[in-house]
Amino acid sequence: MSGELDQPQPGPSHAGLYLEHPVGDQTGVPGGVIRRAGGQRHRSWIQKVIEQITGSPRQCVTLSEVVPVTVLAVQRYLLEDEPRDTVPKPPLYCYDVTISDGVYQEKCYLDPSLNFLVYQNILKVGIEMTISRVSCLYNEKRLGQGILCIDKVHCGEPLDVISVETPFRNRAHEEKPERPLRGSKSHYLALWNNEDPYGDIWKTNKQSEEFNFNNTKIISLSHLEMTWNKRKNFPALLVRILHKSKLRYYGKPNKKMIEPYQTYLEVADSSGMVSVIMWNALCPEWYKSLRVGLILLLQDYSVKKSYPLRIQPDPVDPQMKLISTMEICLNFRDPPTNIVIIPEKQLKSEWRLPKLINRFITRSELDDMPEKSICDVIGVLCFVGRVQRSKKKENSEDFWSYRWIHITDGTSERPFIVQLFSTSQPEVFENIYPMAYFVCTQLKVVRNNSQVPTLLYLTTTNESRVLITGHRGQPYTYDTKVKKIIQSIKTKTNLEAKNTVIGGYYPYPPVPETFSKYSRFIKAESLLTTISEVKKVIEDLQYREQKRIAIQGIITAIKYIPYNHSAGSAPAPEALWNAGQPSTSQAAGKEGHCHERGSKRSQDDRPMGSQHFQSTPMVLSLWAKRKILQGPSANPVPVPQPHSSAEMKGNQPDTPSQENSTANVTRQSRKIINDRWESQLWRDKKFSLRDHLHYGHVDPESIPRKFTLEHGKFLTQQFNSQPAKYIPPEGKPPKLDEFQSARSLGHFEVTILGLNHEIAIDVAFLPMYSPEDVQASQIDTFLSCMNYSCVYPSEAPVSGRWPDPKAVAGDIVKAAADLDRVHIIGILDICNLGNNKVEVCLQKIYTPE
Repeated sequence: MSGELDQPQPGPSHAGLYLEHPVGDQTGVPGGVIRRAGGQRHRSWIQKVIEQITGSPRQCVTLSEVVPVTVLAVQRYLLEDEPRDTVPKPPLYCYDVTISDGVYQEKCYLDPSLNFLVYQNILKVGIEMTISRVSCLYNEKRLGQGILCIDKVHCGEPLDVISVETPFRNRAHEEKPERPLRGSKSHYLALWNNEDPYGDIWKTNKQSEEFNFNNTKIISLSHLEMTWNKRKNFPALLVRILHKSKLRYYGKPNKKMIEPYQTYLEVADSSGMVSVIMWNALCPEWYKSLRVGLILLLQDYSVKKSYPLRIQPDPVDPQMKLISTMEICLNFRDPPTNIVIIPEKQLKSEWRLPKLINRFITRSELDDMPEKSICDVIGVLCFVGRVQRSKKKENSEDFWSYRWIHITDGTSERPFIVQLFSTSQPEVFENIYPMAYFVCTQLKVVRNNSQVPTLLYLTTTNESRVLITGHRGQPYTYDTKVKKIIQSIKTKTNLEAKNTVIGGYYPYPPVPETFSKYSRFIKAESLLTTISEVKKVIEDLQYREQKRIAIQGIITAIKYIPYNHSAGSAPAPEALWNAGQPSTSQAAGKEGHCHERGSKRSQDDRPMGSQHFQSTPMVLSLWAKRKILQGPSANPVPVPQPHSSAEMKGNQPDTPSQENSTANVTRQSRKIINDRWESQLWRDKKFSLRDHLHYGHVDPESIPRKFTLEHGKFLTQQFNSQPAKYIPPEGKPPKLDEFQSARSLGHFEVTILGLNHEIAIDVAFLPMYSPEDVQASQIDTFLSCMNYSCVYPSEAPVSGRWPDPKAVAGDIVKAAADLDRVHIIGILDICNLGNNKVEVCLQKIYTPE
């Protein structure tokens, strides 16, 4: 394989940031370090720090003058084992932080003991930060070259105005491509996952070119399969790309690989389809230029026996032969592969290269698709969720990035629900927005018909590709079914535009209707979490990581919290409400986050305390009234259970007498005042608790917003992951609170007391209620996440009036009161929103079976 190194290579990352004995008036030259601020109005604080540390007999300095600087970039890379390392360690990702003092920029190395500031999205671009201790880290293989290391910082709040025009003090940091400060790696990784290509090493300029085939011998794939193990030299291959996988990064600390990447291409000629593996340096060179459908001429490749555990995607054409005994390997060397993109106009009929065949389905056809089927979809995005992350393995530093989206194609009232993982296309993944035409290929059907409600959604595979622009001229636009879908979409454009939603908390997939079904998919040792362990779960979560847990307890109080109109927001039939509590970011702004090398986070630094929490998912048209149903236990209790939309439409509200007959506790122990209730047990125990965890508030980021094209770019950025480099806003950016909520009902703060009556936790419960949306047919999949709910017709009531949200809230409070002194199992969704903000949402309640 290419890219193996025995020694660190020279490059910008090893250029000296300062000289050991700087010359007084030396100006910046490549590799030499001091760039004086001669003509500048103010002397550079960064320059003073450099002079202070180079003149100090120690390599660590506590700064006498602390000046706020701006964070312009936070960039991640893998640091390989250094000579002093004697035992293997897990991947150690390091971070270079670019700061500006208003005169110069400086790229600094963040001490690994402060990495958690990035994990928690406390140290991020656009904030003001003060550095109070620095050290010098020298490159012992070079003379007078070292880097500035940040050892102690205080992270402040985001700044409204940031200048990005200041030059680097060290000109080496302006050179392209960018190189990390330490190690021999030639590039940075994407900040939040390893699948996305990031930085300027990824080329996009490969073009097709006319090729003279007169002296070129070409072999078919089937002939190569029969003879490859008897050959030393292989004739050229002329193939079409049918599938392209996402990138795989396989870097390890003990492997000195410059660009340890791998990707698969499924290519075919008239005789069959085979896998082609592109290795290492060829990936940055070619990956972004290659797309499905291109014709390639491959020369100087190698062939090996196929990897037995890899599952190839099936050919779309059932007549095509799948060649699974061998794999084609493309390397930068050993031998150096020659790749040529052949223009489509040069295609000859005698080559008989296969055409692209898609498997588009309509939403109405999805209901009959078997589990694990592969399909393609096209439609308009009507909901785009925020980016979330999940660990690839327990105790791993590597994450998947994904988001939930809804696609409507006009053939059904229900949208496609898609779990869209990163497909190594950040230019699409980070720029999708409601109302955009969207194509996604190679999706897998996920379903469980035995669950109530029926679980049915699509998820991306290793070969999935997405497209939001440039549909004109694509082969699928000539497909008869696609033409009908597009025509159907156009007839409903106005309706879809009105109901488009972006961001917010989205509780999917739904929790099964019984705890026994839930427990089948959970490891036995982690099935239940004690309330005292919730703190540890929260501390271990990283930015945008979401985890689902089950706790036991007793619901002892519930309080309805409506949203208030935000100043400056437009009035709407449903009020845009804000939580009446101060935000965590406001509280953090008063104290900030101060951290130093080698220190542990104090209790105040942990993501605990009065945090902001989530909001509901997609807009839903619902007529809310509670329905108390008999629970599944031997001794029935009035725990509401989810129902399908069809069942819901036929239900009628229970009368008060029915409600009273199902309650297993007396009204005397309750105190219900319209929008709140607390039990006698809570009044007796709340002042003698060992601990009370407060997680009942809602963060603005967790509220789904009505999408508007006018502010589409701003809204899209708000629900993406934090960028690695600061992006200047266009004009004065609005505030997220100013945008209309896509839900009209507020949230509930539910207090759950532990079974031992020593610890309690407040969590947020967000029922869905918004009478604007007409997509009531999806209510079963959304409402199954919780069971304090109700009847939701697809049309407005006969009277033409929707119920008052406060009346709905009162019914929900009464439903909670029916669970007084009942031992319950609560399913919680926990998500780290970054900057010490965590949401804990009550998804579902079970009673022990």
